[in-house]
Amino acid sequence: MAKLRYYDASGGTQAPTPKTAGHTEFLRTGRIDRRRPWLPEQRRYMTHEEVAEKTGRKLQAAGETTHKRINGFHASIQFPKLIFHRTLADSPHLGYCHVTAARTNLNHSREIAWAFYFANFFSDLGDETHFFERIQPSYSRMYFAVAIEPNAEGGQMAINRNVRGNGLIFRTQDPKVALKNVLMLGARDEALRRIIRRL
Repeated sequence: MAKLRYYDASGGTQAPTPKTAGHTEFLRTGRIDRRRPWLPEQRRYMTHEEVAEKTGRKLQAAGETTHKRINGFHASIQFPKLIFHRTLADSPHLGYCHVTAARTNLNHSREIAWAFYFANFFSDLGDETHFFERIQPSYSRMYFAVAIEPNAEGGQMAINRNVRGNGLIFRTQDPKVALKNVLMLGARDEALRRIIRRL
């Protein structure tokens, strides 16, 4: 894949605009001033580190808002704030954010740990080496939750692929569906689940 180049589109470093336009000068005097320098619009190209930092700030802010919305639903459903983000190495304008993690009984089976994420692209989940496969950046966001368990080697958390074959609990592009699914995972009693189902 070709290495992407990014430029600052905020408009802060454009070339100065001339005081008179060329065509109006010609209509007034019948001449075009050839001494004036014709500068093309200058772009300030950004490094991958700058793009990753800018993407990270956006993901972090969206993670804070998402966590606030989840915890604002009901006092009995509260999730810990575990917000961190990562950007993709080859495409630093794409990234994902971890929002929270908790434990729940999935389908009345044993209790499992799960983590909730969102990404600023849509993709399929792959294996351990390529977590995201077939990335589609044209879609705005993807919300997903995966089952997790401690890794035997390093003690870090890894996807529990024994749950539903690939560890994926849910994946959606709709933020309302994602909120409903996370609340269903956090609800402790059936009465609260019935209220959430009616949303």
